[in-house]
Amino acid sequence: MTAKLERLIDQGTGREPADIVLKGGRFFDLVTGDLVQSDIAICGDSIVGTCGSYEGVTEIDISGRIIVPGFIDTHLHIESSLVTPHEFDRCVLPYGVTTVVCDPHEIANVLGTEGIQYFLDSALETIMDIRVQLSSCVPATHLETSGADLPIEKLLPFRDHPKVIGLAEFMNFPGVIHKDPICLAKLEAFQGDHIDGHAPLLRGKDLNGYLAVGIRTEHECTTAEEALEKIRKGMHILVREGSVSKDLAALTPIITERLSPYLALCTDDRNPLDIAEQGHLDYMIRTAIKNGVEPLAVYRAASISAARAFRLSDRGLVAPGWRADLVVIDSLGNCKAEMVFAAGRRVTTELFATRKPISPVGLDSVKARTVNAAHFGVPVADGETPVIGVMPGKIITEHRRYRLPVKGNQTAVDLANDIIKVAVIERHGKNGNHANGFVQGFGLKKGAIASTVGHDSHNICIVGVSEDDMALAANRLGEINGGFVVVEDGKVTGEIALPIAGLMSLEPYETVRDTLHDLRKSAYALGTTLEEPFLQVAFLPLPVIPHLKISDMGMVDVDKFALIG
Repeated sequence: MTAKLERLIDQGTGREPADIVLKGGRFFDLVTGDLVQSDIAICGDSIVGTCGSYEGVTEIDISGRIIVPGFIDTHLHIESSLVTPHEFDRCVLPYGVTTVVCDPHEIANVLGTEGIQYFLDSALETIMDIRVQLSSCVPATHLETSGADLPIEKLLPFRDHPKVIGLAEFMNFPGVIHKDPICLAKLEAFQGDHIDGHAPLLRGKDLNGYLAVGIRTEHECTTAEEALEKIRKGMHILVREGSVSKDLAALTPIITERLSPYLALCTDDRNPLDIAEQGHLDYMIRTAIKNGVEPLAVYRAASISAARAFRLSDRGLVAPGWRADLVVIDSLGNCKAEMVFAAGRRVTTELFATRKPISPVGLDSVKARTVNAAHFGVPVADGETPVIGVMPGKIITEHRRYRLPVKGNQTAVDLANDIIKVAVIERHGKNGNHANGFVQGFGLKKGAIASTVGHDSHNICIVGVSEDDMALAANRLGEINGGFVVVEDGKVTGEIALPIAGLMSLEPYETVRDTLHDLRKSAYALGTTLEEPFLQVAFLPLPVIPHLKISDMGMVDVDKFALIG
């Protein structure tokens, strides 16, 4: 250690040439907001010199460019990118995202501790620094069938792993407020560690009770008013912009220099196609600036404020003694990453080749029974029928009610009002549950879309107009060991196989990206009006997000936290 410290000192003072020197550029000082003309000297994984001229063993000319700290995505589920952690690393790191805080609760809900171990093993190999929060809600609720159960006893063995930084999003906020013993046991075990929040629309004294147990961060704010109350009550707000949940526009008014120490950025769920077409956190940064946000405010949120929220005290500034996670960009407003350094290593194809591969897990996790059209019938009921109301760009749904058409002794779809069927089939091989309902807002005129990505328990979820097509789509998922399937008029017109726990592909991210492009075309051919229909399907079975959802047990009134009889 002494020798390492001596090298840092010698290179920082200029007594010896630095390992790497970035010459001719300016760095964005996130303390003062100034653009400072300076060389940046790097020794090993650390910055050792700024505000001066340096000589280096390797010197890189970045004249006309700006250096900013590496971006930190403070909340995401890598599984929702549909690729492995290694492929996510290769896909996202070139956009300047050098650190991510992930919650592997998608794979944990399917495989339990095996899934968490897979992520931790992967995180030790990736070039990007992947930090893991231990999944707090597996299963998320008692209103669905999950593939696993993770009581506190199964989480504690992972607590001291070098990549673990705390307890992941505590979605069961009703359980916290009503002092559920299982919830309290997990919260008690992680007192003093970071505990991530998840409390959409929670306000007032119930919010106070939720925060009183030490929950500090929140990514579910959908209005500036909600975010301000939570900031006033000590929360660090993670502004989210994913493939489905798009909150950046609504929260833009709070991204100010004054509030930036209490803000961070996250994507939560973003697929490779959207990353290729738009970008990642870089997209959020340039979009915010385009909409009037001060560059200092959003760049702080993307790095130093994010680091402080999650106690990552070694990164987030371009300054001596800080981790050399750096992004060389063309301009603050455009935020195009032209060069990226992760812990002092320049990100190249050759660097990714140094990683040790990790064997996939959960390749036989889809154990659903075979179904036919009759399984999707909905008996006629008196009065109005509950209908899930989808709102584009949000995972919050409305609880709507309609008097639906009747065919024989069955309740039928109502295409004139954009109401089609939705079903959830238990796929973990536990009980064979099957529940049917109705959803509004997809725009489908024919066919069916099915998925084994169904947050959070990841049962099979299908939306469709035709019961025959719904059955074909569900059965096809079993044949390909999970994924997304589109069916039109009795034919599979698009699919992507996700055999790792029914969540992630074995293919390179480029292949997944291209397949998703074709898959979207197949979905659009059914008439869908949603930009991202597949992840919208995936959130229909999420009974911790208001207001009406569906699980394998039936329709769920989230406000009452109960099944609809």
